[in-house]
Amino acid sequence: MRILVTGGAGFVGSHLVRRLVGEGHTVLALDSLLTGSWENIDDLSDHPHVTRLHQDVVHPYELGALDRIYNLACPASPPRYQAHRVHTTLTSVLGTLHALTAGASCGARVLQASTSEVYGDPEVHPQREDYRGAVSSTGPRACYDEGKRCAETLCADFHRERGLDVRIVRIFNTYGPAMDPDDGRVVSNFVRQALSGKALTIYGDGTQTRSLCYVDDLIDGLIGAMERAQTPEPINLGNPAELTVRDIAEQILALTGGGRVVHLPLPADDPKRRRPDIARAHALFGFSPRVPLAEGLPRTIDYFRRRLAREASRGVAE
Repeated sequence: MRILVTGGAGFVGSHLVRRLVGEGHTVLALDSLLTGSWENIDDLSDHPHVTRLHQDVVHPYELGALDRIYNLACPASPPRYQAHRVHTTLTSVLGTLHALTAGASCGARVLQASTSEVYGDPEVHPQREDYRGAVSSTGPRACYDEGKRCAETLCADFHRERGLDVRIVRIFNTYGPAMDPDDGRVVSNFVRQALSGKALTIYGDGTQTRSLCYVDDLIDGLIGAMERAQTPEPINLGNPAELTVRDIAEQILALTGGGRVVHLPLPADDPKRRRPDIARAHALFGFSPRVPLAEGLPRTIDYFRRRLAREASRGVAE
């Protein structure tokens, strides 16, 4: 198939591009490079079935016949999207509109990468797809949370009005190689700090929870949802194994030989508990994460070691 991946130079997008190419598809990786980097798919730079396109999805695009569109383009880490608040909302809304319009023009199936952030600071636990969330429309995270909620609305209405074949997946916390060390998320923060010999910063008392899904499992879920779900209803993707932030910090300290933690105030609207109910994904296409934290964390730490060493050597050379 001929497949478009918006956000194809990002963390998740680069893994998806590599998997799709490995399955024999022709892939167009489109990215504004605001938060992504072509370095994430450097190994595919000369691949005959990969085309790299420097394009902001806020602007319309016409790429000819397509079979599938994975719309992943959007800053996903709080420091990144809060540095570009208005653009993040526009990326979520206009970017999704342009993906849906492209899909409608050529009959392509469209998968929208939504987020667990649509649930806000949830009052229901674990979070099921029929839970409507507790989200502030004017809070510091609203540019991302509400942008993604509006994107889901567009997908649902394109399906209702035009019969477009759409998939909506709500991605929960994901980690693995190709993460940005400075993206502000819990795993990248802790690993970068531990490898740099700094104290790990825990916001609040560390009893808030996260459920961490290794990126390979998430890619299985994205492709499964695209090819086998056959529903426009939202689908949670993530790992339901719930850990406290303090537990995650302790595991990373044990693996890196780091030393201590410090506590800082909890940011506004930061979710206290986060755990997906993945029964729908399991029923529709057998989704079940396979990579435990004990395997995924060492792979991620090894990647960070190599990347930080590479960045340090560049700094010396400069």
